[in-house]
Amino acid sequence: MGGFQIAEPRLVLASASAARQAVLAAAGLTFTALAAAIDEAAIKAGARSEGATADDTALLLAELKAERIARREPSALVIGADQLLVCGDRWFDKPADTDDVRAHLTALRGQTHTLVTAIVCLRGGARVWHHIAHPRLAMRRFSDAFLENYVAEEGEAALGCVGAYRLEGLGAHLFDRIEGEHAAILGLPLLPLLGFLRQHGVVMD
Repeated sequence: MGGFQIAEPRLVLASASAARQAVLAAAGLTFTALAAAIDEAAIKAGARSEGATADDTALLLAELKAERIARREPSALVIGADQLLVCGDRWFDKPADTDDVRAHLTALRGQTHTLVTAIVCLRGGARVWHHIAHPRLAMRRFSDAFLENYVAEEGEAALGCVGAYRLEGLGAHLFDRIEGEHAAILGLPLLPLLGFLRQHGVVMD
């Protein structure tokens, strides 16, 4: 294994997210990505009905994903992550269709929202580290004409993103101001993770 990474333990990302995989790959890390199937909508609804905070819920989802994969990969260091978009008292899910994309962006237009981004690492089935980042994004007051053009240009790509935007793509046109680590906005706080991996002996100090 080249670069800064030590051979053991193996890294496993409990996610099918292309953005999260790209963040780890760009940092030169070798890992296996495995999708963790959980009923996110039901878990979020249950957590919210019980009065859980967005932080607690994002962390719960990240840990459940990691646990699902850790059962299959007990010797690996498993990374789970999840992200909630919070604007006011509303939690946003991924849009179901292009009409939903319009509705999401219309609701977020001119508002500042937070991406509650949780990351958890498990080894041997036990949590060994976690972190929650809170990037804040101010969406500009774009025109209706821009919105229609955005929906047409992004197409189905917008459906895979909470908030209906890809900041690494055309979604950058939606914003006036962004606060927080770019990788955390993409769904994986990289700098805190690398700090943990150094402490844990996974990458060179």
